[in-house]
Amino acid sequence: MTDAHTPAHTPAHAAAPTRTRPWHGIMVATALPLREDLTVDYDAYAEHVAWLIANGCDGVVPNGSLGEYQTLTDEERARIVRIAVEAAGDGARVMPGIAAYGSAEARRWADQAAEAGAGSVLLLPPNAYRADEAAVRAHYAEVAAAGVPVVAYNNPIDTKVDLTPRLLARLHGDGSIVAVKEFSGDVRRAYEIAELAPGLDLLIGADDVLLELALAGAVGWIAGYPNALPNSCATLYRAAVAGDLDTALPLYKSLHSLFRWDSKIEFVQAIKLSMDLAGRPGGATRPPRFPLTGDTEAAVRAATEKALAEGLN
Repeated sequence: MTDAHTPAHTPAHAAAPTRTRPWHGIMVATALPLREDLTVDYDAYAEHVAWLIANGCDGVVPNGSLGEYQTLTDEERARIVRIAVEAAGDGARVMPGIAAYGSAEARRWADQAAEAGAGSVLLLPPNAYRADEAAVRAHYAEVAAAGVPVVAYNNPIDTKVDLTPRLLARLHGDGSIVAVKEFSGDVRRAYEIAELAPGLDLLIGADDVLLELALAGAVGWIAGYPNALPNSCATLYRAAVAGDLDTALPLYKSLHSLFRWDSKIEFVQAIKLSMDLAGRPGGATRPPRFPLTGDTEAAVRAATEKALAEGLN
């Protein structure tokens, strides 16, 4: 590890700033440990949530895409939220993903999250229909009526619905959202969002634009790679939002070959493989996702082993 990196024995959370909102700080989109028969290992998941918080992260986002929510039964999905709240020790540290094909189902998941004690929820636009602005606004208004703060998730790559800065400003003006997870990859949007909706919190939505969005004013990071390397990721995030480039830039360069996997189709398998190499319960994924092979597996393995050899953890 270079001098610019925090030593492995230094607790990254020691200098963590005070969170003023449940959706602020490092909220890890948790990978879901599965047994060999692909059933959920709930005990391993509870341990993982507690471990992340003990190692510098502020909270967790269960039932996101990284948590393979699309493959879960309703019973599994609800239980995961309850376990996350219990393991985190504070519902304000939990932001369940509540994406669904229809607004009514998303609202039911928001109600379930509120009942479990979660402090906020993460909501995609309708993801089975290329909704227009009126439909998007109605969708978010319906879910916001559950009474738990809603973080919008802008992922136009997968949903084909783009929450543009202007639309986000309207959703915020409607009182439907408190923040946005920005995953478009266009860091220029940060400044337009701040101009059009100055009260809307910007959250980093992809690991490989962390530094750029932190410097643009992000107040949180819905993160993937802390699942494998929480201390180093926490050190990077704290330095980035503080504008400490002497610390942040070398660490960002060291991690970027891993971070870019968070934006690729195979991100779930990649992060789980990195977890396995780092000694965490990553394991298998449910179909249609299958284990990485060939050049893809070799690239993830090489980047992870390089980071571990440098003392990142």
